[in-house]
Amino acid sequence: MSTRVPDPPQPDPERQPDPEPQPVRPSAWRRLARVGRPRLTKANAVATALAVLLGFALATQLQSQSRRGLESLRTTDLVRILDDQNARSDRLDAEARQLQAQRDELVNGSQQGQAAVAAARERLDTLGILAGTAKAKGPGVTIRITDPQGKVTAPMLLDVVQELRDAGAEAIQVGDVRVVASTWFGSQDGSLRADGKPLRAPYVVRAIGDPATMDAAMRIPGGVVESMRQEGADAAVARTDSITVDAQATPAQPRHAQPVPAPTTGPAP
Repeated sequence: MSTRVPDPPQPDPERQPDPEPQPVRPSAWRRLARVGRPRLTKANAVATALAVLLGFALATQLQSQSRRGLESLRTTDLVRILDDQNARSDRLDAEARQLQAQRDELVNGSQQGQAAVAAARERLDTLGILAGTAKAKGPGVTIRITDPQGKVTAPMLLDVVQELRDAGAEAIQVGDVRVVASTWFGSQDGSLRADGKPLRAPYVVRAIGDPATMDAAMRIPGGVVESMRQEGADAAVARTDSITVDAQATPAQPRHAQPVPAPTTGPAP
């Protein structure tokens, strides 16, 4: 009796074969961690030891250099540093000298300007006194002329002024009139006049200058005092340490003369 071997099962034509299993791939984070994980090898160990020794040596060298300062530098470096310092010192000295020169120039310019202003003011005061446009004060004489008979004339008053000027009078006042270069004396309606202003006796003349010199000039033989006495008048001269000439003249405007421009350079006249 024969035994029949059963036929193997036939695959179902409609059934899909099972897929083959795929190998499991690690994720990206696992791969990164695996790559970054240090591998302890002999080369790595030697490199780590060398890095530690090198860092220690560098730290020691820096500490040593910081302690020694310039002692550790080479001669060429020291020479270069010295040259740099010398150059910097020279530059600072030059700047200091320049600033000092500028300061001196400013100070001198300021002083010269102040001196020029002071000189101009002094000259203006002097010109004002000489021109009769400024009041004046100083030592001088006072001359009081009494004329009971009315014998004093305009030429006699002019002689008084001329004698005072010759004696060095710097400022003269007759009554309320300041005597200047253009002052004139005359008579009108029976009264004496100075620059057209009437004068009334007793006539008072005030002059600033050296008292002794002007007093002596009035008393010389044949001078003003003697001449007035011969006409029946009297001229009393009194010295004083301080007298004020307060009358002021009004300067006349020149019709023809023009000032010459002063030079722009050179000392002031």
